[in-house]
Amino acid sequence: MSLTKYREKRNFKVSPEPSGDSPAKKADRQLSYVIQKHRATQLHYDFRLEFEGVLLSWAVPKGPSLDPSVKRLAMQVEDHPVDYGGFEGVIPEGEYGGGTVMVWDMGTWTPESPDIAEALKKGDLKFTLHGKKLRGSWVLVRTHGYGSSSGKSWLLIKHRDEFASTEDIVATEPKSALSKRLLADIARDSGGDVEKASTGDPNTQTRAAGRNSPTKKSTSTKARAAGGKKQRR
Repeated sequence: MSLTKYREKRNFKVSPEPSGDSPAKKADRQLSYVIQKHRATQLHYDFRLEFEGVLLSWAVPKGPSLDPSVKRLAMQVEDHPVDYGGFEGVIPEGEYGGGTVMVWDMGTWTPESPDIAEALKKGDLKFTLHGKKLRGSWVLVRTHGYGSSSGKSWLLIKHRDEFASTEDIVATEPKSALSKRLLADIARDSGGDVEKASTGDPNTQTRAAGRNSPTKKSTSTKARAAGGKKQRR
């Protein structure tokens, strides 16, 4: 795993993003997981799993879905440093990825595939998430793709378990898992483009509609709460 491409694309004299110069901490701790909501040229969600001292990264245009019948496109991008998982703020306009970044979800992950490296090579990585918003069993499956995307195109899919739901979680849970702020708030606090950032925040009506859709949403919420209690024990 290498951070060469990551560093080549960024000017750390201008961007507040971590350079990854500090060595990743090695300890008997669980592997970290994070999803960063990123309003750059287009809104997308950066899905990251720690492995071998870096964060393996995929850009998910529509964000994750709790519905097992929904397959989300996930384009693999360059590895990121582990400390990038705590980055929330504004990348200056004109720089690579210029825009507002939110830590939308964070936690740890456990591989279900016995050999992570082999699973990545085969393009079929199964894992369990222990996040503040996302929990339970998931899979990343590589697709054939085409052209320059060949080998980079994956699908992020939720497995059927107690955490599966039809809840549109990107709409009903729009705030940062780190600071409880919306994208517009982060942009305002960091001197970014508030108007641009706000286009990545769902409007009040969308959030209200999500809160009023019953059944499976309440089941998912209870399941996340129950999962949290299990993790704390």
